[in-house]
Amino acid sequence: MTVGGDGGPSSPEAGPDLDAVRYLLVGYSADLLVDLDGFLPERSVAVVETPDVIEARGVRGQIGAVRCLAAVLAAPIQDEANAVRLVGLVPRPPRIGAVVPASDYGVVAAATLAAAWGLPGAGPDAAPVFRDKAELRRTAGGAGIAQPEWRLVTGPAEVAAFRAGGDGTCVLKPTNRQASVGVQILPPDADVFTAWALTAGAEEQMFRPGDAGGSRYLAERLLRGPEVSAEVLVRDGRTVFFNTTAKDVQPGRHPVETGHVVSGPVTEEVAAALATGMRALVEATKFGSGVLHGEWIVVDGVPHLVECAARLPGDYIVELIAMAYDWSLLHGFLAVLEGRAADPAPPVARGAAIRYLSAAPGTVDAVDGVEQARAVPGVCDVLVRVAPGDTVEPVTSSWKRPGHVIATAPDAPSAARAAEQARAALTIATHPGAGR
Repeated sequence: MTVGGDGGPSSPEAGPDLDAVRYLLVGYSADLLVDLDGFLPERSVAVVETPDVIEARGVRGQIGAVRCLAAVLAAPIQDEANAVRLVGLVPRPPRIGAVVPASDYGVVAAATLAAAWGLPGAGPDAAPVFRDKAELRRTAGGAGIAQPEWRLVTGPAEVAAFRAGGDGTCVLKPTNRQASVGVQILPPDADVFTAWALTAGAEEQMFRPGDAGGSRYLAERLLRGPEVSAEVLVRDGRTVFFNTTAKDVQPGRHPVETGHVVSGPVTEEVAAALATGMRALVEATKFGSGVLHGEWIVVDGVPHLVECAARLPGDYIVELIAMAYDWSLLHGFLAVLEGRAADPAPPVARGAAIRYLSAAPGTVDAVDGVEQARAVPGVCDVLVRVAPGDTVEPVTSSWKRPGHVIATAPDAPSAARAAEQARAALTIATHPGAGR
């Protein structure tokens, strides 16, 4: 079923009004849609998303509220095994210029539609590799890319056996989730049955419908070292932009990211190795056009691949890149998906950093220090997502973080210090127990 420009079901005869649509977003991203609304023409964008997500996230309500949005189309974009069906279900806008993967769960569908419509994209063979962490492991291993020892596991007993074969610690993760959902670090004393239940039961009800298909699960050796990501813009299999982002991760069982710095202060040798590793991934997967966001851990000076997504990076990294380079990765992304050359990125002009807020789980009593955080030199954004009476949950995924601060400075270390200072000035007081 399709959904017309007024948000209601369209008859097959009438169909949605797609005459002005130039960009089809596969998957709904509220932040991306707002960013596009800042510079794209009126009614030039359509969104296709699975019906359950459209309903759960109120996507239809964005029509009229977002100037560039012309229509919302409902189709089973998360049925990756049968993505070719979408070619017959999703109408091709007559003036379509680019098919844009707007989320992890839209990567395969976007590549499928782009290929069917003769437009640039990741490629229907490459896209599934970046949606399945086990397939990515196999492909990276075949290309000689350093990565942790790993195996597919089907239950607690296999997790325990894998963990016992190393130092007693391992990582357990789903192969097809995003935002660190379901990822756990299991120390030697962790009960594998409880851990398995938590990972296998991890859900994203607002982002992934219950009938989207299950996941497989990976056990991996825990790597210890600095964490960094590499962002590349690729056109026709050739890297045209490369960036490094240094990152911090919270300690403990759930390795959720707590901060990023652009351009990541890594050595020239590590930067060169990261660039080589990303090129190897492009070549091994025969990736066509788009953005790759690869996460790595540097062990004894050697980057080891953690995972890689075939879409724009999240966590405000796109915004940090824009601040650091005076250049837009988003504009470049659209350009290569339209078959155009992206404007070349200038050298890094400054550092940009984000730090995520934290609070003890419980009910929020007070939020203090917002104005003090904003007053820190270089701070350009302070966002608190909770208020008195709200519940702060344990941070088990990126979706659970209660806010952030962003800062810029003449260099990356100074930007990181400014963001740290702003985060330290802001406190979220809680007491035990759930609020609203």
